Amino acid sequence: MDKWKVVYYISSSGNNPVKEFLDANLKAKIKALRIFSNVEEYGLISVIPHIKKLTGTPLWEIRILGEDSVRILYVTEKEKQILLLHAFVKKTNKTPQREIKIALERANTLDK
Repeated sequence: MDKWKVVYYISSSGNNPVKEFLDANLKAKIKALRIFSNVEEYGLISVIPHIKKLTGTPLWEIRILGEDSVRILYVTEKEKQILLLHAFVKKTNKTPQREIKIALERANTLDK
């Protein structure tokens, strides 16, 4: 059985924005790493309560609840691989367009 892979987006300057965000938010990092571990071991089906499709985009979000609601936006460009594009603290009911735009721009840099 092929394992899933969780891959971080790396910018052209070598930055890893999702890892940097998680390193600065320890509680979210612990929860996120547990979700990533489940994805790698059992696939996306194992984390259905934590994921949601963003309507009208190719993006999905991992929802991390707690003191702060954290979202990690990702795409599944390749089979059995999720690419983590952007992470942020969600303060409103709707995902802000600015956050979606950042993730989409990062996803589009991969196509070139």
